[in-house]
Amino acid sequence: MRNQQTTELLFEQSRAGSCAVHMPECDVPARSLEDMLPEGATGSPPPLPELSEPDLVRHYVNLSTQNMSVDTHFYPLGSCTMKYNPKRNERLASDAGWLGLHPYQPESTVQGVLQVLWECQEMLGEIAGLPAVSLQPAAGAHGEMTALLTAAGYFNDTGQRRDVVLIPDQAHGTNPASAAVAGFRTVEVKSTPEGFVDLDDLESKLDEKTAVFMITNPNTLGLFDGQIARIAELVHEAGGLVYLDGANMNAILGIARPGDFGADMMHFNPHKTFSTPHGGGGPGAGPIAVAEKLGPYLPRPVIARDGETYKLDFDRPKSIGRVRSFVGNVGVLLRMYCYILTHGPDGLRRVSENAVLNANYLLNRVKHFLPVQYGDRCTHEFVATAGELRDRRGISAMDIAKRLIDYGFHAPTVYFPLIVREAMMIEPTESETKATLDAFAEALFRITEEPEDLLHEAPHSTTVSRPDEVLAARKPVLKWKGEG
Repeated sequence: MRNQQTTELLFEQSRAGSCAVHMPECDVPARSLEDMLPEGATGSPPPLPELSEPDLVRHYVNLSTQNMSVDTHFYPLGSCTMKYNPKRNERLASDAGWLGLHPYQPESTVQGVLQVLWECQEMLGEIAGLPAVSLQPAAGAHGEMTALLTAAGYFNDTGQRRDVVLIPDQAHGTNPASAAVAGFRTVEVKSTPEGFVDLDDLESKLDEKTAVFMITNPNTLGLFDGQIARIAELVHEAGGLVYLDGANMNAILGIARPGDFGADMMHFNPHKTFSTPHGGGGPGAGPIAVAEKLGPYLPRPVIARDGETYKLDFDRPKSIGRVRSFVGNVGVLLRMYCYILTHGPDGLRRVSENAVLNANYLLNRVKHFLPVQYGDRCTHEFVATAGELRDRRGISAMDIAKRLIDYGFHAPTVYFPLIVREAMMIEPTESETKATLDAFAEALFRITEEPEDLLHEAPHSTTVSRPDEVLAARKPVLKWKGEG
């Protein structure tokens, strides 16, 4: 039975005269106020909702109870890596000493935070096996773009006219987008039936125009491509660079380093690999690490150490320039710093080992009723398919995803990667217990046994069941239109 409770908009709850705060009378003469403000700014106030503070608070608290989050539900969102964020790191990063800093303070007064950022650079460089690091990028895709711009700076400086980026057909969608924004042309490289890069197809497309080969390893099928050293060798022989999409680094921490298996550049997603808030369009970070020869082209400033003093190094004549205000989102980087120090090298390796263990356990719990097309084992995630259910009973991956909400689970990623029909990309992360994984597997099995009409109408426990997502994306309603 669908929950019929609805929540009125703030505009619909508005009552004339209600107010959440009472301001003192303005003590600026009206004439002076009109002179100070732009023309037309002193007219009628905008028609904003009028509510009391309790009504306002209750509105947002009630809305929050309708949301899913990592703190309230299991979130097996493949590729996105929705891991639990330890609250300890949140508290440490929210210390008043950090929050009271201002980015324009003299360097002599912010030596502590500069030291932390310098140590972040050093730790990320060690984890990546790539010595030069920039903390500026504000997201993973932003890091991709920044690294590609760094590569473009290197090629331009060395007089090489290279403008093609090669990308596997199972890559993250941000890869071709980042390449295009950075001014490159993209060419797709096919995968083998086993889900790895087709070396013959790669070789046929490598030439003097090749700038970068972008690869996610482990890839989006949850498989580590053991050909990576040979791939890097082929790309380097053609004069190109290898970019490692670091979205899946949480599977290989302390086990393998991209620089050691041939990568020249990579980005980190701190929310996936370490511990920071995920997404939100602002509170993110996507640090990049590059080979030594690419270091001079990184965005400026970088954090430098001179004896016992730390500074912002702007004296970088070959730099591509800023890609972010100040030195990046410091609050996010502080959380990452706390997470890395808490675990240490051995602990980071255990993070990856547990992520791989959880994913393989869940794969073996579900593969009998949701087949896994690529690989009997995986790294940190796997891609199951609802293709047989679709052919036999008309049940789609979307039907299963929507029904999971009724069982109290967020859905896995569906319909990605595109090379798997009716794909369900499942990533449990290292944070979850065996009991949670068992409950999720049991829910999936029960759903596949349920009647078709029940699944086609799911979810049944939410205020809204299945909004038209295509229409919402193409024709979003972004403003309130009152009567008349």
